[in-house]
This record gives sequence, C-alpha cells and structure tokens, in this order.
Amino acid sequence: MYTFNKIRFTFSTILLALILIVSGCGGNNTEKSNQDKAQNNDVTIDSKMGKVTIPGDTEQIIAPYHEDTLLALGITPVVKWAIGKSIQDYLEQDLKDIPKIEWNLPVEQVLQHNPDLIILEHGIDSYEGSYEDYQKIAPTYVMKEETTNSWRKQLEVFGKMLNKEDKAKEVLSQYNEKVKDAKEQLSNSIGSETAAVIWTKGNQFFLFEENRHSAEILYSELGVTPPELVKGLGDSQTKWNPISLEKLSELKADHVFLLATEGEQGIETLKNSSVWQSTPAAKNGNVYILNDPSNWTNTGLIASEKTIEDVLEHLAE
Repeated sequence: MYTFNKIRFTFSTILLALILIVSGCGGNNTEKSNQDKAQNNDVTIDSKMGKVTIPGDTEQIIAPYHEDTLLALGITPVVKWAIGKSIQDYLEQDLKDIPKIEWNLPVEQVLQHNPDLIILEHGIDSYEGSYEDYQKIAPTYVMKEETTNSWRKQLEVFGKMLNKEDKAKEVLSQYNEKVKDAKEQLSNSIGSETAAVIWTKGNQFFLFEENRHSAEILYSELGVTPPELVKGLGDSQTKWNPISLEKLSELKADHVFLLATEGEQGIETLKNSSVWQSTPAAKNGNVYILNDPSNWTNTGLIASEKTIEDVLEHLAE
C-alpha cells in the first residue's frame, strides 16, 4: 500500500510540474504574441526629417496645436497646447482635465509627460528644443509644410501613422456630408448675400482674408460670397495686419461675424462709432457677436464643424 501511494504521489507531482511548464510556456507565447502584434502594427512613414517608425502600441502623444486632429481620430493627447493662459477653448469639452504645455515645447516640460510620440510642425526652429533633443525622448515626427497647412492632409497622415486610417476616412466622409447639407441651406436662406469675419482684440480690428483660418470654410466650402473689401485683401500672411475703423466703413457686407470675447473694448468702440453703424450689416442688425472665437482662429476638422454650426445658427432659415 505504501509503495502504491508513493508511486501515485510521484506521478501526481510529475503531472503538476508538466502542467506548470506548459502553462508557463503558454504565458510566454501569449506575451510574445502580443509583442509581435504590436511590432506588426509599427508604421514607418516619411516625414520632413526622413523616415520615422511609429510603434504600434503608441499611446502617450504630444502634438501641440494639432490636438484637434487627434481628437477627431478618437485619441486624447497627453498634454494640450497653450500660450500662457491662452488655450484652444473650443476643445475644452474634451481636454479640460489635460495639462497644458507651452507652445514652444520646452524640453523639460516634454520630459515630464513621458511621451511615446512627439508630432511637430514643419517650422521646427520655432520650438525651444532641437529635433535631436526631442528624438532622444521619443520617436519624433516632423510634418511636411503641406501637412502643417492642411487639416485634411493631417487627418490622412495622422490616421496612417496611428493605425486609424479607417477612422480618418469615416470622419472626413461625415464632414463632407455636413458641408454639403450646410451649403444647400445657405443657398436657400441668403443666396448671394455677402458676409465678412472681423476679430477684435483690445481695440484693434482684424478683417479675415478669404483663406484666413476658418474663413476658408465660410467662403470656399460653404460658398458664401465675400464682400469686395475682403476680396481685395488677397491671401493671408503669417502676420496679422489690423484694419482701421475708417477703412471698415468701406465694408459693404450684408452680414458680419464679429469675434470678440466678452467685455472686449472693440465691441464698445464699434457700438459708439457712427462710421461703423452706417455699414449695411450694422444698419440692418446683421452683426453677430461670437464670444468664443477660438474655432474661427484655428483649423481642424472639429474647428471647421463648429464654424459651420456658428454660420448656420445665424444665416440659415
């Protein structure tokens, strides 16, 4: 009996050991499989600085000023762009709990957030650190100029590098439908009536050119007619040039979107100006004050959608 029990005990011990070995191997295989899967999702993509490989398991992303595109793809960045207290207010619904990082990307601030990926604009000289500095922290993708300047191109490129190509196509298709519907509504409501966009900061006024930020959505995509004064401005330049109140008297726009945070001095100046009050839009009560101008002064899919909503709210029937 003793011998039998001893044999049975020895057999059970050997069997248990085999199960543990097989389980261990299975665990190792699973771990290796996950690693292989992540590597298979790695993306090598061309950038301004040459080929860059983006790891398939990238999660912690810094893309200052281009958080719009990340959010459109369903990705929350690890930090958000800021100039002091100024942020992209129109994105705060999604980013209110995300810490800020200064626009020029100080290296020590980048290090604090331990990113897996850093995405920079083509003008890398505007950043505090060098490309090599950021590359030491995480894979760094520098956009080509055409990508920096086109949110549609950004959506395509970001979608490719982050394995979100299908999502990029989906949200762009939805956006195009939104533009189509909005354009039809505006055609029925205002026809060929003209509209202009003015941003007042302090006591200065900036008239948007046809391709300045979200004004391009208003004119090029929604088909709203620009007034002659806007047509005469030409293409937008990097530097903003304020326009005088006397020059604004020449603005024969049927509608004006006035971008001004609450309490801005420029609102009071226009209210008390007989020159301004004699313009068609002011005389007919067609000046629309927008207290959150941030989506109008940015570009991106979300900014564009919010701009369309602003336009429809005031101009559609």
